Amino acid sequence: MLKSAIMVTRRALLALAGAAGGAATLPTPAAARVADAVADDYHRLLLVHTRWVREQWDPAIGAYRAADFRFAAVLGNAVLLTTDGYDAELAGVDAATLRRQTLATISRFAATNRLAGGSEWGQRLFWDSTFELYMVLAARLLWSELDDTTRAHVEAITRGQAAYAYGLGTGDDPLSGGWTPNGSTGGYRGDTKLEEMGVYAQAIAPGLAWAPDGDAEAARWRERFDFWASNASGLPAADRANPAIVDGRAVSSRNVAHNLHDTFVVENHESANPHYQAELWRTAGRAAAHFLAAGRALPQVLTRQPNGRELWATLRLLASDAGEPVMPMVADRYHLYGRDVLPLAFLAQVQGDRHAARAEADLAARLMPYLKYAPENRLTKFSGEEKYEPEARAELAIAYLFHRWRGRPVRPVPASEFFAAAAGARDFGAAVGMTVQQSTAGFAAAVTKPGFVNFLWQPGHDNWLIDTRSPAFLPAQTSAPVRQWTAAYTATRDGVDATATVLQTAAGWAGYATLPTGTVVYAGPGPSALTLFNLSMPGMPGLDGSRTFTGANGAVTSPSGLGDGGTDEITFAARSARHVRFLGRSAANQYGYSLFEFEALDTAGVNRALGGAVTASSADSSYPAVNAVDGNAGTRWAVARAERDRADSWLAVDLGATVELTGVRLRWEAAYATSYTVQTSTDGTSWTTAASAPATAALGTWADIDGRAGLVAHDADGPITAAATTVTVPPAALIEGYARTDTDLAAAARRRMPTGGPAALRLSDADGFLTLLNLSPTALDDVVLTLARGNRLYRGVSVVRADGGLDVTVSVPAGGGAVEPTRFTVTGRAPAGTRFAVSDSHHVTVTAPERKAVDVRLAAGRRRLRVRLPARASRTYAVPVEGPVTPTADLARGRTTFPTSPLPAGMGEPSRAVDGNPRTAWRPGPNGRMVVDLGAARTVQTVELTWTGHARPHAVVEISVDGATYTPAGAPTTARYVAVTVPGWHYGRPELVEIAVTGR
Repeated sequence: MLKSAIMVTRRALLALAGAAGGAATLPTPAAARVADAVADDYHRLLLVHTRWVREQWDPAIGAYRAADFRFAAVLGNAVLLTTDGYDAELAGVDAATLRRQTLATISRFAATNRLAGGSEWGQRLFWDSTFELYMVLAARLLWSELDDTTRAHVEAITRGQAAYAYGLGTGDDPLSGGWTPNGSTGGYRGDTKLEEMGVYAQAIAPGLAWAPDGDAEAARWRERFDFWASNASGLPAADRANPAIVDGRAVSSRNVAHNLHDTFVVENHESANPHYQAELWRTAGRAAAHFLAAGRALPQVLTRQPNGRELWATLRLLASDAGEPVMPMVADRYHLYGRDVLPLAFLAQVQGDRHAARAEADLAARLMPYLKYAPENRLTKFSGEEKYEPEARAELAIAYLFHRWRGRPVRPVPASEFFAAAAGARDFGAAVGMTVQQSTAGFAAAVTKPGFVNFLWQPGHDNWLIDTRSPAFLPAQTSAPVRQWTAAYTATRDGVDATATVLQTAAGWAGYATLPTGTVVYAGPGPSALTLFNLSMPGMPGLDGSRTFTGANGAVTSPSGLGDGGTDEITFAARSARHVRFLGRSAANQYGYSLFEFEALDTAGVNRALGGAVTASSADSSYPAVNAVDGNAGTRWAVARAERDRADSWLAVDLGATVELTGVRLRWEAAYATSYTVQTSTDGTSWTTAASAPATAALGTWADIDGRAGLVAHDADGPITAAATTVTVPPAALIEGYARTDTDLAAAARRRMPTGGPAALRLSDADGFLTLLNLSPTALDDVVLTLARGNRLYRGVSVVRADGGLDVTVSVPAGGGAVEPTRFTVTGRAPAGTRFAVSDSHHVTVTAPERKAVDVRLAAGRRRLRVRLPARASRTYAVPVEGPVTPTADLARGRTTFPTSPLPAGMGEPSRAVDGNPRTAWRPGPNGRMVVDLGAARTVQTVELTWTGHARPHAVVEISVDGATYTPAGAPTTARYVAVTVPGWHYGRPELVEIAVTGR
């Protein structure tokens, strides 16, 4: 039976909303459509983007182009043609022409699909089936306007693709070459199969959604769809026992894949890549669109995705202020805005997540400025090839439909609430090689994975301030660290969210710490350079075409135009030259340098380099040097892959005769130079500099970066310098980066820093946190430091000095670091010799000196206490600070717990048993079972359970090394996982307040 056309009218919205069902029910809209600014943005974007679509028309075939599946643009067209508000002026084409071309394209490519008897495309899962999904949805929206033959072809594609994917079982698609979901086993190390399993599921979705009621084949397809959709996110071994019911079956009975690390991060191409993590909701969104358009209830697996909540929490940990996550290890999905829309729209408008709605609204607000930036009318640019454009348009159209179908959009949380909830620090493990911190003031990370080693900083979450693809504080690393140490501190376990990383690299020792205030601390080899974006992109915060830098030597404003990519125009006084060359000094990213065109301009403005003899320091075999002077804007020169790390790569042109040159014009690809010189020569041997780009200014010991961030250099070899796209700090003992714009940088630069210990120990007390970085292979035990301020007490022993400061005794591991929060503050002047021994966040012992009494006030959080002691007296104070005692020796505190999402019926959050809060507890539910991941194999000595009330229910405690095989807990033994099972639990019985594990 053929379904009737789906027109997005109020009547259709009512039908769709009523049929959605379950958690994904889309509310019925009011008679007058509720205001939805995001939906309006999407509609305008689709209209303006139609100008790109017009360019894809191929009159030779009477349809949009086949290359890169550009014909998939029909989905965006169909949405515009079946909703109100079409604007021909914005779209650049009248509705009648767009309709005619859309219908012609659907008819042509439906007929040429292999599943409909054609031979041009289709059936292959990667990536033909994705574009089939877009085209089938477009056809369904315009169903009443298609001829019977085209309808039959669309039906053949819809059912044929589902049958083909089903027929493969869990095997590979022979048409897709190396693309495979790896059977059903997944592959969380190096290359997740989340995306591939999602493609298998989405290939079945249209056939399932549009099948007639009672269709026998569809019943079989449904089981396979549920299998692939459920396994896309996969389960760690310790989560395999999850009995939660999804689509009628226990998660544990269906899930066999392990597509993500136990720390809930996804890898692709050997690196952590949030873009691929978002595939969970991208493929789910594509599938959901067909069920909603067909008026069918969504399968539960699309809204109760195993580990979906945990994967989304990780993505928020990497979030920027633009909705797009930071890409900490790869650049080929950087600022690819159009591909980031659908996952957020699905999470927000289908799953109803208000935090996702915040990210979606932030991204939507930036899409129009992005679209209008050169190359205009593109939803993917900067690092994305044009081949992504059809997908971006189709997914933007689906996102718009989600809003229209929902009727009343999900209300976003405020931005401050979003980042407060997302804040935290996490070490994703040695295999992943990434330690990150999200705070309300910014994002920072240390990447230690070979090939990607870098320290990242994004103050203010600003997606367009610092280019995190480029080396920042740490110079570019050409080899893996010889030695590495990293730690993530959490408020629950340590009393602070922070990270510390120390590396021994070919360039020397380097340390990096991140604080909950957004401040970062770096010590190591220099110079250190922050690469900045400095574009003119009206409507994008911060991109007004200039950057202003302020330092001790005053303020300077650097306009855009040089060192920021695009086209660089450089003029200089006329000079005689036969040879001219570009000589690089620093690149914007890991791809080195690539030029579409290198032009040398004479006094008449004529390009004398055109067709000249060209040489280069190196060239990629696919992008030879001659491409830079061939006059073809579509060809380019790129340095050889092996030379991408080389800063001083060059390209030179022999003009054939000596001429008077007055300038050059460089047209850059995405791999552009942020700093370089232009040189000329009369003989090709002796070179003189004609111009340097961009110009630099000396700022002094501190620098304010455009009012958005600040740097302070302590004991540096020279001043901080700034150019339009680069801020450079010479080698220094310590560099502090401040994300808070209200920081007094001049005061921070002139303050007395902590001192003491060997030269390898670098110290900072920025924002009241004591940061220690040991840049040596020797452990430092009981080192005495001197702090200028005497009002901050850190864990350990502090003795008041005669000058009012403190002598603090600390220990730091070899090649390691530490971040200590202020545990107590002192008001009043304690006499010299007063001793404060802070054991943890709640306890301090005060000892008065030999001859003087002590009368001060101590504060911890909102708690205050008066300390009055006579000479030589000593007393221990227990301060009832809110929150758990930190640091803790409890191996279970704050660790990952299972089961993850979705939780079984009746079960509460297992994490409540390890949060250190006596007011929260885990509700087991019927025969409930929870597992604590200690993070690594440890020697477990005791497991202690604390319950609500006085009764102790029968509980079984087991331990495991691998998360799969468990044995009863007994004598001290090695284990990574601890499981607690409560057989026969029912409502009203005690709940588990805490599971505490002792050991080492």
